[in-house]
Amino acid sequence: MDRQQIIMNYTIPPSPEDLEALANAVLEALPEELNRHCEDLTLKIEEFPDETTETEMELEDPYELVALFRSGSQISPGVKSKVANDDDVLILFRRPLLDMWCDTGEDLNVLVRQIIIEELAQNFEFTEAEIREMTSVPVQGAL
Repeated sequence: MDRQQIIMNYTIPPSPEDLEALANAVLEALPEELNRHCEDLTLKIEEFPDETTETEMELEDPYELVALFRSGSQISPGVKSKVANDDDVLILFRRPLLDMWCDTGEDLNVLVRQIIIEELAQNFEFTEAEIREMTSVPVQGAL
């Protein structure tokens, strides 16, 4: 499969659309063991967690949360319904993610990949060792 190379050089912070393109490229290249859980995954980019999420997750600061996986069978974090009524959703919070990017100095592609893999793998109950292995595998080609 040909991979499209995304080259991002920023003179201004990446827009929500930039992050969505980057995150979609990451999702297309997920490790196989994780990819099989993500067939109906919807990706959303939001600036910050909403007030309800902040309250439910007992956040002291909205910058604490960079990503959130919500299962279609989940009513709110930690509370599952018996019937799935929506697709699974992965939300990346742009401002906290950009803040983390500035603080770490990591390549944005690598950081977004790590965040996505960690968030999804934790929710699908992969072990910490499996998550470390998935995030440590070098990305083939450029994202």
